[in-house]
Amino acid sequence: MPMTQKYEYKVAIYREPLLGSIFLQGSKVNPVRYSEFLNKNAAEGWRVKTMERESRRELLFFKREAFVTILERETA
Repeated sequence: MPMTQKYEYKVAIYREPLLGSIFLQGSKVNPVRYSEFLNKNAAEGWRVKTMERESRRELLFFKREAFVTILERETA
């Protein structure tokens, strides 16, 4: 009987602080900080399954960029 691999998933939303949106009229994701976020999760055994970039409106006038990331790892 073949063994079936089992996985667990986590949805993580990464976004920059709102202050950047307020002072700069928009906030884009910092690639260095996003890399640190991904590496922290990778150290815990997670890997990126898929991701999507979105722009969210905050407080009516400000936009804030975010990444919705689906992470996957094998269960024991």
